Amino acid sequence: MLACVLEENGPSLKEIARPEPLVDEALIRVRLAGICATDLELIRGYMNFRGVLGHEFVGEVAGPEAHPLLGHRVVGEINCGCGDCPWCARGMERHCPGRSVLGILDRAGVFAEYTCLPSRNLHILPDAVEDETAVFCEPLAACFEVIEQFPEIVEREVLVIGDGRLGLLQTQMLHAAGARVGLLGRHPEKMALLATLEIPAWSEPEQAVCSDGERWPVVVEATGSAEGFSLAVSKTKPRGVLVLKSTVASEARLNLSSVVVDEITVLGSRCGPFEPAIRVLETGEIRTSSMVHGRFALRNAPEAFEKAREKGIIKVLLRP
Repeated sequence: MLACVLEENGPSLKEIARPEPLVDEALIRVRLAGICATDLELIRGYMNFRGVLGHEFVGEVAGPEAHPLLGHRVVGEINCGCGDCPWCARGMERHCPGRSVLGILDRAGVFAEYTCLPSRNLHILPDAVEDETAVFCEPLAACFEVIEQFPEIVEREVLVIGDGRLGLLQTQMLHAAGARVGLLGRHPEKMALLATLEIPAWSEPEQAVCSDGERWPVVVEATGSAEGFSLAVSKTKPRGVLVLKSTVASEARLNLSSVVVDEITVLGSRCGPFEPAIRVLETGEIRTSSMVHGRFALRNAPEAFEKAREKGIIKVLLRP
């Protein structure tokens, strides 16, 4: 099968053997995959990953023949735990010390014709959710993790920093959940999506103030850049909460004195629950169509990566 494989010298297209599912796994024919900022960071050296890239996908269960989901359209959670440790027993496979992660850590990803995942990781898609919408399920689930960790966020004023795919999804999700939320970004053309939902957005940091004209009680950092942390700290009120959603390959020298002096609570937030993400995609509460800026066949993956790196691009899709 054709696959996009990350090697020492970068990603390349290769013909490799179709994967064979292990016990309790499903073979999945990939229908559509999305290039994520994390994929671009992996290419830059994040996690030192080598193998088939990709973790955002929509697929169809293609085997084994007796699999109960055979023929169903699915999305899948990307963390695969050992199933035996205390973390897995608590349903927290994303923190299993022996986990693999789809297309990120010790597990081949979805920039290929087929992939494999444990059956317990799969979620059936409603017919109403089209493939180009469903491919946003994994990052949207990560947005719901903020509410899982910090339920009070929906009662606060929140500033999201970063107008990429994750920032736009996080802002929409918090707005739908009832939070008073605004977004600080750099690209008016991206933030135009929020205007249709009457969500405030600013392109200059000094413009982004909460209702009392001061800093924000909650800030979500989703810039995907090492510089975003310092900006996020500067916009967070004393004793406020700073939520970190970015993963970047580059190391940054951070001045943490403001975090200490202002007694800011820093909350790391990663993967999240798929069920609420699927629900809001089905109801149409989250808008994604205007976020797709490129569609490529898998055989044109190098061109797709170049497109994804361009300024102003939110989401590029790959179809095997």
